[in-house]
Amino acid sequence: MDTAHAPAPDPVPTRPAPGHVDVWLVRPPLPGRPPADGHTPRPSGPSHAPQPPGLSPAELRRAASFARPADRAAYASAHTALRQLLGGYLDRPPAALTFVREPCPGCAGPHGRPAVVQAGGGPPLHFSLAHSRGLIAVAVAPRVIGVDVERLPSPETVEACARALHPGEQAELAASPPGERRAHFGRLWTRKEAYLKALGTGLSRHPRTDYLGSDLRRRPARWAVLDLPAGPEHAAAIAVPGDRPDHVTVRWLPAGLPYGEDTPGANPGRTATRSPRSGSTITRSSR
Repeated sequence: MDTAHAPAPDPVPTRPAPGHVDVWLVRPPLPGRPPADGHTPRPSGPSHAPQPPGLSPAELRRAASFARPADRAAYASAHTALRQLLGGYLDRPPAALTFVREPCPGCAGPHGRPAVVQAGGGPPLHFSLAHSRGLIAVAVAPRVIGVDVERLPSPETVEACARALHPGEQAELAASPPGERRAHFGRLWTRKEAYLKALGTGLSRHPRTDYLGSDLRRRPARWAVLDLPAGPEHAAAIAVPGDRPDHVTVRWLPAGLPYGEDTPGANPGRTATRSPRSGSTITRSSR
């Protein structure tokens, strides 16, 4: 993979052009640990947990419903990062954003893909949010998109969950070297969840139904599913309907972003580009 220096992204993100996708990654601070980018440690414990700004009453109630402090922090950080990023794209205060649910493609109920209300019209801006222990992912595009990120599971979890995969995926996983099965399962599962989120069904559609293994010819027609670089401990993927994106940009955000300590896009770094078998170009910006 070739590397080259690049200027810092603009402080306020601009809407992705047609054929482009933006993916933002951030590591949330965990209770009792300093954020990954070296910010000053905060006191641990529920009574001292930092409160990200701008969340709605419903989001605050949802965050408070988690029993584990780490889960509360991850949920709050993820939704605050989402609000700050979308507020930058839409030029609106993050706290003023309103989210709705699109109709479910299966039953037409109000529990389909999440969407942000765009006052004043303008071109559509679609997003998807995912978080797993230690990592948050936000994908933004001018068309429907799904993103998923997962911490690589233990060998025991791989063994237990593999039976939920498509039979073709199970065969591929069984044929992979034992030392690579955790990463292989992570790629399979994130592709699947990204696709189901973009489809609008989530896991109400059984994971066994659709093949998202390595044979591109067997994957769902008229869909593009791409793996993303997410570090050695996680797997990540995006899914979009139609043609493959021409360009996918992956940026790492400072860990203090959800707490108002940093501005989206204000992290200069090195970029690396590659052209995977899909033909898309992925640009990766690191801290």
